[in-house]
Amino acid sequence: MKKLVLSLAMLMAAFCVMAQPKIEFENKTHDFGSIHEEGGKVTARFILKNVGTEDLVLTNVKPGCGCTAANYTREPIAPGQTGFIDATYDPWNRPGNFNKNIKVSTNEPDQTTPYIIFIKGNVIKRPPTKYELAGYKAGKGEVRLKEYSVSVNITNTQVHLDTLWIRNFFEDGRKISVQTELPAYIQEVNRSFGQEIRAGEEGYIVLKYDGNLRNGWGTLKDRIAIITNDTIEAKKYVHYSVKISEDFSTMSQKELDRAPKVVYDKTVFRFDTIAQKQVANDVITITNTGKTTLIIRKIDTYNLPALSYKMSSMTIEPGQSATMELTYKAQSCRGKQNSNFEVITNSPTNPVQIIKVEGFIKQ
Repeated sequence: MKKLVLSLAMLMAAFCVMAQPKIEFENKTHDFGSIHEEGGKVTARFILKNVGTEDLVLTNVKPGCGCTAANYTREPIAPGQTGFIDATYDPWNRPGNFNKNIKVSTNEPDQTTPYIIFIKGNVIKRPPTKYELAGYKAGKGEVRLKEYSVSVNITNTQVHLDTLWIRNFFEDGRKISVQTELPAYIQEVNRSFGQEIRAGEEGYIVLKYDGNLRNGWGTLKDRIAIITNDTIEAKKYVHYSVKISEDFSTMSQKELDRAPKVVYDKTVFRFDTIAQKQVANDVITITNTGKTTLIIRKIDTYNLPALSYKMSSMTIEPGQSATMELTYKAQSCRGKQNSNFEVITNSPTNPVQIIKVEGFIKQ
């Protein structure tokens, strides 16, 4: 009797091992061949089948950069039934060969790493538009800007002048009104035309960015608007990326001798292997060895979603210390992690300290 019970238990265990979902792809690579840049988005459908004995679920479908896979079978796929994953690629402004991957995770008990499927092809470069031939690459419609971004490094006492070129490409004599929508620290100081720009005319607007009025530190992002009556795109945006540092050049030697001095007990946040959704913690001690108050101007994590911090104090008196508690919560990324963030202070000898973040995330 005991042998019979043992045999039945072994059979049940074997059945449980065999009773599981199992994915099988018809094809793991789709070659689009040659496609035209101006031809619009292209989509490949990957057919998959559940060759297991339990319902199969696609738990995560993660496309690589430049590829989307928003459309796929989301309901459970019964044994013997098929599902799909649609992978879409936009060739616009991406001439040349491409090879993109989509990582697929399922509810299969023995799956340790995602399946990877691929799309590839070659994008035939489109002929340049009349706007590009004239050097205008920003915006839509018949009114265009030459540039859509400004990147500059200045101190908190400096101003930056930038010239934005604009052109009316209408050929029917239509005049276009042009206005600027600006924050207080960016001013329009000159333009080559009046309130309107004539058809076929090119002109410029000079803008002044005031680092003192901006009242910020590190890398700052701003967006301004050029407002027109272009019916296709009335507002044309220009994106500013300005890095502001503190100007210590006017300090006397006496002031420099009495200035705060910052010391970090370590400049690397290193954590051992952690799994996704797990948390790693560390503490960095910041000490002021100078003679006046040390001010933590800003801790710039570059919007790194996995990293958060908590300062015990943003001001540190001479001879005192403060702690920075760091928390790293593992996101969807896997493998070796290397990133950094900045601590900006009023210490003339070390105003910007880069803190490295290193670790490994397993599945």
